Amino acid sequence: MFEDRSYKRTFYSAPQSVTSLVAALLEPAVAVLTYLAVCWWFDEPIVRSDLTLCLLVLALTFPGRNRFKDTLLTAGVDVFTSWLGLLAILALCAYATSSFGFFDMQVLLWWAVLAPVAQWASVWAGQHVLRRVATRAENRRAAVVIGAGPLGVKVANALNESQEQGVDFIGYFDDRTDERVHTEAAPRRLGALKDAAAYIREHAVHEVYITLPLGSQPRIVELLEQVQGTTASVFFVPDVFGISIIQGRLQDMNGVPVVGICETPFTGTNELVKRISDIVLASIILVLISPVLLAIAVGVKLSSPGPAIFRQRRNGLDGEEIIVYKFRSMRVMDDGAVVKQATKGDPRITPFGAFLRKTSLDELPQFINVLQGRMSIVGPRPHAVAHNELYRQLIKAYMVRHKVKPGITGWAQVHGHRGETDTVEKMQARVEYDLEYLRNWSLGLDLQIIARTIVVVLRGSNAY
Repeated sequence: MFEDRSYKRTFYSAPQSVTSLVAALLEPAVAVLTYLAVCWWFDEPIVRSDLTLCLLVLALTFPGRNRFKDTLLTAGVDVFTSWLGLLAILALCAYATSSFGFFDMQVLLWWAVLAPVAQWASVWAGQHVLRRVATRAENRRAAVVIGAGPLGVKVANALNESQEQGVDFIGYFDDRTDERVHTEAAPRRLGALKDAAAYIREHAVHEVYITLPLGSQPRIVELLEQVQGTTASVFFVPDVFGISIIQGRLQDMNGVPVVGICETPFTGTNELVKRISDIVLASIILVLISPVLLAIAVGVKLSSPGPAIFRQRRNGLDGEEIIVYKFRSMRVMDDGAVVKQATKGDPRITPFGAFLRKTSLDELPQFINVLQGRMSIVGPRPHAVAHNELYRQLIKAYMVRHKVKPGITGWAQVHGHRGETDTVEKMQARVEYDLEYLRNWSLGLDLQIIARTIVVVLRGSNAY
């Protein structure tokens, strides 16, 4: 008989919350309704061109972002920037199709102003409604934490900070005495683990969060058997805070639960989006700066004998060695080689080379590396191979930054961690920003880094 594998699925994706569903529908609905309201106010009939615009807005804004957890200021900035992006796309479409004449400009201008205000007001109203709903006694859920250690305190603090979710944290259960548990947890310890099931049943506790270490597996199994005799929902919180989590995710591998600890963000469609954006942006940039590249190449040749392009060995994706291009900024040595590392004030740096380094113009040939697929426009800066061998032994999770292609600019560079890294502390700070980039990557973050890099370069600072 063939084995029936249909029952083997263990983990399921959490269903979308009602709040997220409302947010997904609210943003496009408000944008369209505002347009229709402005048309009505100016007695403009709704014709085919208006309906086409409404459908296009729905397609571009669905699903809407969930801003109900943001502060009103953060939500306002997010609404405004998203709205500007939408208007830019619509204007480009209208220009390409010569369709501005189908619309009343007065309606469009008022809509462009009122729609983001209405969206921000809807966020404010939604937050107000959520707070009102969360305060109702019938919507509150009691929760306890099993384990009064540092992880248990983290979970309790997270519950206390999410009052809009309607959760009331009651206390902890732990076999240790008050003197041995976390100082913040001691005043709220409700008893030992053997007391948990009875307490949960008697006080109608809705949620139980188990934060015991994996070494306590026998106790966890016994506790689960007891708690599953109640009606409470049970959640297990693994203690992963002591390690650097990159793109952590839970997968169901044919019925076997697999917890991803360190993974590249560029898998599946993310990888496709990243590569397409690199090719498009690098191609446009190379076309725009081609006169600059030619002028710099001539300047390098005139400044001193030797090639215009300097090739460096660096570690790329997965630590594989790649060749990175730069404009040469130093004199060629007698044996024909170019010095690979130089400090500030090195006499071998030509005056023109010093200018290139100061303005970061020596990095421009790396857009060719992007088209070759060796690098990305945004990512951790590639370090010398010798540096990698040194710092991988001194800095925790240093090599994780090689889970993605190196970049021309990055999250660390726009935060001031650029140039020479002559101390472990400087390199540590750069690596921390690189890892933060890996954890939070999005196409929007890449575009933000590119924009901030342009600002830094225009101000005369080294963005690399």
